[in-house]
Amino acid sequence: MEQSKEYVARIGMVNYLNTAPIHEKWKSSVKREDWILVEGTPAVLNKKLEKGAIDLGFVSCFEYAKHPEDYKILSGLSISANGPVASVVLLSHVPIDQLDGADVLLTAQSDTSVQLVKVILEEFNNVIPTYHTGDILLADHKEFKAVLAIGDDALRLVESATYLYQFDLGDIWKRKTGLPFVYAVCAVREEFSRNQPELLAEIHRELLRCRDEGTADLDHICEIAAIRIPLSKQKCRDYLEAIQYDLAPQKCKALETFFEILIKRGTISDKALPLKMFAKMNQE
Repeated sequence: MEQSKEYVARIGMVNYLNTAPIHEKWKSSVKREDWILVEGTPAVLNKKLEKGAIDLGFVSCFEYAKHPEDYKILSGLSISANGPVASVVLLSHVPIDQLDGADVLLTAQSDTSVQLVKVILEEFNNVIPTYHTGDILLADHKEFKAVLAIGDDALRLVESATYLYQFDLGDIWKRKTGLPFVYAVCAVREEFSRNQPELLAEIHRELLRCRDEGTADLDHICEIAAIRIPLSKQKCRDYLEAIQYDLAPQKCKALETFFEILIKRGTISDKALPLKMFAKMNQE
């Protein structure tokens, strides 16, 4: 398709350690001048996708849920975990059941994790803290009973924090629902999917290739990426082995369950379901 060849695709990639298998493999192996890689935190990429500043990319699953009419989800791709994830944690000075009315600081970097911690606190534990949003690393932690940290910030704080309790949100979700949790999906804008289907299919195939090659090459990935936290190569590998990048049927069920809870809470509309997928292939 001539139109596809001329189009410059803008692809968003989260620049956290948890995306390194896909991210680093993409940077080292994809050499296309007409494919622009745009890096950022989930919150930044959420805004860029919403505004049309990128065509597709890894964004918070909550971003898809807020604007389901504008996006489709690329099959076979996610940032997820089937239990503990280590980089989405609530650090607390007290047990969860003592956080009712307490000041809790929430990261500004991911809407999905913010919604997940609210579900865990309010729905699963029947406590409603007083929420604040800010920079987790710069905040005065003495002002807060608990702090929600994600991504590389969470890995750094877990290594150095003096909080008595560390609650892994993926672990709590798994124990409560029996399901994995999907933190991010690869979403594409509806008009790009409609107008550039062949180009999107080509990008999709490359992302799936990077997913498979990156997860099969964790030793090399950790040699490149561990220093950014910093973590030892072994700790980096242990961490990345807990992260999953597929979107198998159980992951779709997990997304649906999360969205059903958010619909019931009035956080999103019921248009978030059923999930809208692009090129659902047997490559999950």
